[in-house]
Amino acid sequence: MKNWKSYISRQKEEYTRTRYPQAFDAEMVVVIPCYNEHGLLETLQNIRISHRPQANLLVGIIINSGVHSSESSVYQNRSTYDEVKAFANEYNESDLCFFPLLFEGFPRKHAGVGLARKIGMDLAVDHFLNNGTDKGIIVSLDADCLISPAFFTTIYDAFQLDGHLCTTIHAVSHRVEADDFVLARSIRQYETYLAYFRGMLKQVGFPYYYQTIGSAFAVAADAYVKVGGMGRQQGGEDFYFLQKVFELGKVVELAEAKVYPLARYSDRVPFGTGPALERMMHHPEEPLKVYSRRSFLELGRLFSRVDSFYRQPNDAMARYITDLHPELLAYLEEIGFEDILLDCNSNSARLGTFRKRFFHHFNAFRIIKYLNRVHPDPFPLEEVSSFPGG
Repeated sequence: MKNWKSYISRQKEEYTRTRYPQAFDAEMVVVIPCYNEHGLLETLQNIRISHRPQANLLVGIIINSGVHSSESSVYQNRSTYDEVKAFANEYNESDLCFFPLLFEGFPRKHAGVGLARKIGMDLAVDHFLNNGTDKGIIVSLDADCLISPAFFTTIYDAFQLDGHLCTTIHAVSHRVEADDFVLARSIRQYETYLAYFRGMLKQVGFPYYYQTIGSAFAVAADAYVKVGGMGRQQGGEDFYFLQKVFELGKVVELAEAKVYPLARYSDRVPFGTGPALERMMHHPEEPLKVYSRRSFLELGRLFSRVDSFYRQPNDAMARYITDLHPELLAYLEEIGFEDILLDCNSNSARLGTFRKRFFHHFNAFRIIKYLNRVHPDPFPLEEVSSFPGG
């Protein structure tokens, strides 16, 4: 915990001056960002009736709005805050605490889910620090999510079983409440795409192939601090944060810890489930098109040779890649691949360190840039419906 105090001291006091109730002494903190939500109490009720771990569970609800938020959104937030306060007064127990915080006027540049999630998680670190809880667990959830009955017990047991565990990744299945065939079809296509993307990354040998959904992970407080905490991005904060955590250490996927977000349209963030659904709804007759299998397999040919680059001079390494696809070769030249390999070899005494450093450079960001570069030419996009189960 030696770095935790320093980390907290670097955060903005305006966001950390209010603390979670220290007397509660939580071992798990659930962080729920909330903006202009009408169904939050359903989520909280679902948490209340779920199976409890052998640990104190605190649920921090970060109700937030920005300087640009509409008057109706601000009003809804204030109403939600009052509702959660009343809910907490009725249902808080010795081992379960619901605690809402209301933030208004976030600056336009950072207002959004990233900053809200960061505040809640920073406050969790502060809470664990003040109570001397060095094995604290931070669970990330969203305001529209229901959970499986064994959600918390499964997460808690995983961290108890392995003291080196950095993060757990949870299963996701969106729910459609309205009788909306187009919406249901769109979300199932999107879920098929997510499974396909993750599966292809795994197949081609990328070690950090796990899904990155903000409502579907938990992280050890110590790991959270080591990677510098959550970012303030207005969208994609989960992706950026988790890529850093994946590189840090052990990751476990928990099929029994399942979240059920509400499938709905959204323009709050530039990418993610909501915007993807929005695009599909405008063209319901068209199946979702995604990166081709071949584009991944060409990348896999490179990844299969990583060990061959270890302790090799650059001229020898160049010979190992001459048969790769021309577009991939052009991309490698663009990102300075020879310099990447030189850095990996110069700073790696062991093969395992070399591999880790290689995929630090050739990370998910660079994979996506490569995929965007090679689509739709020379690799045409493929339809989700062409995949098994699609």
